[in-house]
Amino acid sequence: MLAFLLSRFYQILIVIFLMSFVCYMLLGLMPGDPIDLLISADPRLTAEDAARLKTLYGIDQPLGKRYLNWLFAALQGDFGYSRLYVKPVIVVIWGALEKTLLLMGIAFVVSVAIAIPTGVLAARRAHGFADYSINLLCFAGISIPAFWLALMLILLFSVILGWLPANATPVGDVGLLEKAKSMILPVITLAMVSIGGVTRYVRGSLRESLQQDYIQTAYAKGLSESQVVWRHALRNSMIPVITILSLDLGTFFSGALIVEIMFSYPGMGKLLFDAIQGSDYNLALAGLLLATAVTLLANFLADISYAALDPRISFRERN
Repeated sequence: MLAFLLSRFYQILIVIFLMSFVCYMLLGLMPGDPIDLLISADPRLTAEDAARLKTLYGIDQPLGKRYLNWLFAALQGDFGYSRLYVKPVIVVIWGALEKTLLLMGIAFVVSVAIAIPTGVLAARRAHGFADYSINLLCFAGISIPAFWLALMLILLFSVILGWLPANATPVGDVGLLEKAKSMILPVITLAMVSIGGVTRYVRGSLRESLQQDYIQTAYAKGLSESQVVWRHALRNSMIPVITILSLDLGTFFSGALIVEIMFSYPGMGKLLFDAIQGSDYNLALAGLLLATAVTLLANFLADISYAALDPRISFRERN
């Protein structure tokens, strides 16, 4: 087990290193740089001032050398300063990350709480009215883009009905109830991204498990249908679902980009968008690497969950 954990940890480090190189090169090849933007904003700066500033910040160096300098500093915990916020990148990201994790966590719990019981219901009533209705809703949920769903929810609940605020960042000192109301629409939008797909996987995997021989044995022992489904069949059918849920964590993180922009939610998605738009390369690079790390960590946790769900799975090396 320890050997497996160390192996996966090294693989994660390698992937993050490669992603840092690719992202740094892509950001470095983008037209313009912070000094050029500074010059365009202040016409009093001369060409000599620009050259001096580029030398000061190392922008005049080759891209490969700049990456090595950044990598050496990053290994020491220094990801540079944010040009937009005039603060260390770590400080800026930490504040936005807390908000994004809150949004992702609530949306993930809502998604799982809806998708698993709904998938079980569809599997138990296969080829019936409930199954066909759930499949239709799942296909509709999968097909609807997040930005369009966000617009429709804002139009219905904020503009027409006036029940919920369209802005996920309440202005001024508001109570807990108002903060909770401002989170409802973003959570619904983000949860809808995965509910349809997870429900379909639960339904398909559970249908396959219900056809196995051990299910007939469980019925022969006198267990009720609910006991057979929830205690035996569902546990064995959760392995492919766990894989989808782990990938959905990365989807939630990337989907938060759209949701946070649509609802003006001050999380990682909006922060990353503003960083790229404002050519804040240090902040953009750290945000992209954090998104990569979240996806890799979710896959790592999924691998560990396999052994907990199925005793036949072991990470020990066999001779």
